[in-house]
Amino acid sequence: ATDIDINKLFNTHGAKYRELGLKDKMNDLTDDEKLDLLSTNGMLVKRPLAISGDKVTVGFKEDQYKETWLS
Repeated sequence: ATDIDINKLFNTHGAKYRELGLKDKMNDLTDDEKLDLLSTNGMLVKRPLAISGDKVTVGFKEDQYKETWLS
């Protein structure tokens, strides 16, 4: 329920992402398959993932975090 690209929700530096070989598979997966992977394996989710109403931030970028959550 966000305009964030599903691929941006993946922790591409994590061990589970590498273990599953997702780098080579992402282009062949449907959005539903990607969402299923994210919902069944929390280690694939990029953190921090902060959601409140219509506000969402993925990962920690200090400027973006301050702008979204502290202003």
